[in-house]
Amino acid sequence: MAAARSAPLNAPHVATAAVAADPGSQAARAQCPYCGVGCGLELKPPQEPSDPQWTARGDRHHPSSLGQVCVKGATVGETLHHNRLTTPLWRESLEQPFTPISWERAFALLVDRIRTTLAEQGPQGLAIYGSGQFLTEDYYVANKLLKGALGSNNFDANSRLCMSSAVAGYARSLGSDGPPCCYDDLDHADLVLLIGTNTAECHPVLFQRLLKRKRKQKEALRIVVVDPRATATSDPADLHLAIRPGTDLVLLQGIGHLLLELQALDEGFIEAHTEGFAELKELWQQWTPQRVSDLCGIAEADLRQLAQWWAEAAGVLSLWSMGVNQSSEGTATVAGIINLHLATAQIGRAGAGPFSLTGQPNAMGGREAGGLAQLLPGYRFVANPEHRAEVERHWGFAPGSIAPAPGLAVWDQIEAMERGELGLWWVAATNPLVSMPALDRVRAAAANCPLVVLSEAYAGTETAEVAHLLLPAAQWSEKSGVMTNSERRVTHCPAFREPPAEARPDWAIFAELGLRLGFEQQFSYGSAAEVYAEFTALTAGRVCDLSGLSHGLLAEHGPQQWPFPTGSEPGTGAPRLYTDHRFPTASGKARFLAEQPFGLAEPPCDTYPLVLTVGRYLGHWHTMTRTAHVARVSQQHPEALLEVHPSDAASHGLSDGAIAEVSSRRGCISAKVTVTERIRPGTVFLPMHWGASQENACEANRLMHEQACAHSKQPELKAAAVRVRPLA
Repeated sequence: MAAARSAPLNAPHVATAAVAADPGSQAARAQCPYCGVGCGLELKPPQEPSDPQWTARGDRHHPSSLGQVCVKGATVGETLHHNRLTTPLWRESLEQPFTPISWERAFALLVDRIRTTLAEQGPQGLAIYGSGQFLTEDYYVANKLLKGALGSNNFDANSRLCMSSAVAGYARSLGSDGPPCCYDDLDHADLVLLIGTNTAECHPVLFQRLLKRKRKQKEALRIVVVDPRATATSDPADLHLAIRPGTDLVLLQGIGHLLLELQALDEGFIEAHTEGFAELKELWQQWTPQRVSDLCGIAEADLRQLAQWWAEAAGVLSLWSMGVNQSSEGTATVAGIINLHLATAQIGRAGAGPFSLTGQPNAMGGREAGGLAQLLPGYRFVANPEHRAEVERHWGFAPGSIAPAPGLAVWDQIEAMERGELGLWWVAATNPLVSMPALDRVRAAAANCPLVVLSEAYAGTETAEVAHLLLPAAQWSEKSGVMTNSERRVTHCPAFREPPAEARPDWAIFAELGLRLGFEQQFSYGSAAEVYAEFTALTAGRVCDLSGLSHGLLAEHGPQQWPFPTGSEPGTGAPRLYTDHRFPTASGKARFLAEQPFGLAEPPCDTYPLVLTVGRYLGHWHTMTRTAHVARVSQQHPEALLEVHPSDAASHGLSDGAIAEVSSRRGCISAKVTVTERIRPGTVFLPMHWGASQENACEANRLMHEQACAHSKQPELKAAAVRVRPLA
């Protein structure tokens, strides 16, 4: 990635080649550090002392991926040694250049700012924004430091931007977070509904598994895709519903109406294992096929076909990702999916269930470790006094150390900085100056914070432009720890390379700071394995029970699925949850939730007549911190392209290959136009990867608004009202 423009990093303190392992090193096995599929990789060490590059291939022994790998995983070895931060860097003001400092000086600055903030603003003046790129040990120690030692629940992570609606949806409907399905269900389902997920590009190994089965058992499997765009995911589908953006919940209520009409519900299951159906039934009756097809912009016959297939299927598997979650009604839409599964008893058995696909590689591990502002480890909640007391005892803090109210979600943190209420904002392993909505507001807010800290492996990210203190972080491959993928499978990721120069693991940075703040008993860890042992003990008896796992067991026996309580034998983790149809609610029953759709938070209007939706390209990852260095990927995706339907291109004076200005209420950007019938009229598309520092800068998220789901606080990053015009 190109260096940040406003304050370039000093070249001597940026590594172009990290210290490599001895060429005689053995191959290593780990989980891929990209998407939430969590594929297994086998890493081969450099063959020459002068060559720092490891090579990667799929690990045939990893049960989640069975040797399959996508272009990102296959080229990850090319990204590990480029453009690395090597020493702490500091500047007192954003107008100054960075200068190198020692770790001793860096910790002194942190301790002084934390103590000053506690004295002047209290614990609420401290906030950390973490990442699904963290290993579980990083998540755990960061939460223990902030929520336990310092009394601030203001720890949030970029899972807030991609999966928090799924977290809230599972908890509201089923009683706890935790996907109840596994990847083997792809091999058993009769009907697979892909809604709000471009699986072929965002979770490609899973999609290839689905396609392989489709080719072999064409008549045994139907695939339905719900997406305003035609994509590589929809191309092989039996049915593609190109609904209007913001009508996902309308569609789901319409399916419910037709399942009632078809008498396809499992009344015995509803009576024995659920509650609240009467209210939902009344709601479903309102959503007639004509009404639904009109609002969604699809043919009524297609709606009826989907409902008929659902009614006939022995196993229905629904998969979704950010297209559902990144919505102001994201949690309600998740409930809408779960409602259909509960009403037809399509849960807790092979080939059936509501399955959220996580975006980040360890988003699941972060949820287990309490890595959102409302959570505590072990799927506990900060608002629950019993949960707080359990965690305080385990951590060795006095009663009342953990604050009783949920902390600030990441957009709340932005608004707090705008008001001057944060004395420290610490960003780690993520790049919010590309991935957040309303980026101009984010920049201005960060500039209003006395100390912005960035823990980062790579130099020149957009977030470095607003930071005062840069801490060089050891990344995946350079530190030992675990990750959990979308099917609840835990993989040990060993340290098979040396970190460059002075880079340190995130958990070790947080632990050292805890020691320097006087919490010697709580943060005297000798290894990441000790951290993990402390964490897993805290999950005993919870839905996400990992108490039988350890670094040693995972290293010896390979990846394991939870729940895996103490005493479990390797390979005996549960592939599916709720097989006994008992749910972790007060009544033991799952809950139907009846919620009326209300559509987009920012619908199109005369001034901004189009809906912009954003997404991802197959070869790039998130904000391109790694993948920008891979020549093969950069050649495949050299720039961001604005997809426009021919009718919209004609009415707005756009031509294929020309440059257009795209404007929203928050700003404007430019992008090259590609005219295509693969997007529905009234909708345009941009990828979100390109930030301000890229050669072909295209800050799509500058245009997106911050309005969020009331339950999950996840911003509606999938839709904003825009206008387009040609640039001369």
